[in-house]
Amino acid sequence: MSSMVTLEDLRQIVGDRATASTTELFCYSSDASLVAGKPDYVVRPKSTSEVSQILCLANEFEVPVTARGAGTGLAGGAVPVKGGIVLDMSGMSRIIEIDIDNLQVTVEPGVVPDRLNEALKPYGFFFPPDPGSSAFCTLGGLISNNGSGMRCVKYGTCRNYVLDLEVVLADGRIINTGSRMLKSSAGYDLTRLLIGAEGTLGVITKIVLKIVPLPKYRRLVIASFEKAEIAGKAVIKTFSSGIIPSACEILDRTTIKVLRRCDPVLVLPEGDVILFEVDGTASHVEESAQRILEVCSPLASSIRIASNQMEMDEIWAARRLVGAAVSRLDPVKSRVYIGEDAGVPMKQIPNLIKRVQEISEEFDIPAMKYGHIGDGNLHVAMFIDITDKSQRKRLMEAADRIHKAAIDLGGTVSCEHGIGKAKAQYMEDQCGPAMETMRAIKAALDPKRILNPGKLGL
Repeated sequence: MSSMVTLEDLRQIVGDRATASTTELFCYSSDASLVAGKPDYVVRPKSTSEVSQILCLANEFEVPVTARGAGTGLAGGAVPVKGGIVLDMSGMSRIIEIDIDNLQVTVEPGVVPDRLNEALKPYGFFFPPDPGSSAFCTLGGLISNNGSGMRCVKYGTCRNYVLDLEVVLADGRIINTGSRMLKSSAGYDLTRLLIGAEGTLGVITKIVLKIVPLPKYRRLVIASFEKAEIAGKAVIKTFSSGIIPSACEILDRTTIKVLRRCDPVLVLPEGDVILFEVDGTASHVEESAQRILEVCSPLASSIRIASNQMEMDEIWAARRLVGAAVSRLDPVKSRVYIGEDAGVPMKQIPNLIKRVQEISEEFDIPAMKYGHIGDGNLHVAMFIDITDKSQRKRLMEAADRIHKAAIDLGGTVSCEHGIGKAKAQYMEDQCGPAMETMRAIKAALDPKRILNPGKLGL
């Protein structure tokens, strides 16, 4: 990094919220992926003005800047692989305005989704995207990766809810990308351009979100199948019958085994399980739940409707634990987040499940299969003894095969976790000539390439 930017320069902007402490720098050197990179400074801004001043300084001396939220990323997206400055945006965490009359809220990027939804609950509204990390990730990071979660099958991803972003560009200029209108056809859709850009085009400092009414009723249908492939066929059959669940999750038999070790009294059937949740009015919920029973019964080993709200809440709470629960299956092994976020068009779901199972068996690496199967998103949790070099090598080969299988089936290497550094090598294969257009946009908005360099295969 250029010696022309010093800690004192940064402290003139943010005071003691800038640090070069070895211990703190280490804490910002990684996320949950295998990607690592040490920053030179960590800076914790509290305002848009401070972010603008920092970027002006960084741009002048061509210092890399990586924006970071809660550090919950799974692809190295907020890891400073080129060093420089990490902007910890988690301190900008105000809910600025709840505007129920206009069906929207204005927040800063450090707001945690669960906290926002707790604030909205008394009004009878919510922000639907529901990642497994909703209790601790930040909205800035969620939007930068176009994250989603379990409700996206009905309600959509972050992209469907962002009306406007206040963004600081690489040279420190501040722009707004949209408006407070629920629709607009004025000019380029800069808002959507910034969503999913992983901080490579600008730093988000304020967000205007659309919100929707909380559903009054919910029911959960729990179906078990002899094979995960059959479960995938049941999902296709459900959707093609005109039923749109609010959530549709797969938990394969290995995942069920892990969850039972976490909670022995958890009531889930044997086999590969699909959780269908429906929400809405009382009549719609009952009719939809019964239709799912009718459609899936010919394929299912067992199928039933959850008995009450408590059982539903317990099952969904267990579902949220899946990512962290792998060690219960084998304490010697650790989950490695790679090959974990593939997605394919719905009709290819059974084929992706089959390919993943074949890859797992070929490389002799146990894997849990779970995730948002209702929109084609399959999470694969592979776990190994990370001290064993041969297992690490097989893991990397297996993950590569999973990524390529998703692309071969017309899908994507990332549905919601982002590309970051971990999956950058697949961008050319997935996006083809469109990569040159992306690089041209990057060059126009960040000609000195200081914003989150080394990401997205740019």
